Amino acid sequence: MSSRRSRQSSTGSSRISDDQIIELVSKLQQLLPEISNRRSSKASATKVLQETCNYIRNLNRQVDDLSDRLSQLLSTIDADSPEAAIIRSLLM
Repeated sequence: MSSRRSRQSSTGSSRISDDQIIELVSKLQQLLPEISNRRSSKASATKVLQETCNYIRNLNRQVDDLSDRLSQLLSTIDADSPEAAIIRSLLM
């Protein structure tokens, strides 16, 4: 079996080649601050995927934190105040 074989999804309708996987991992690597800032240009696919998962978890935590902070802020101001209007405009 060739190392350049195609992978078939469980539905059997789409295929992705090893080269496409390598390209996608490379694109992910470029998007991740932790990996793209390192001097070494290559990281293993496993490391890139682990870092991607960690990065997404961190982003989710940041979104949750900001959401909590926004909720606290909104609960302390008058709904008709200029500050509340600014916050509403930013959220739309």
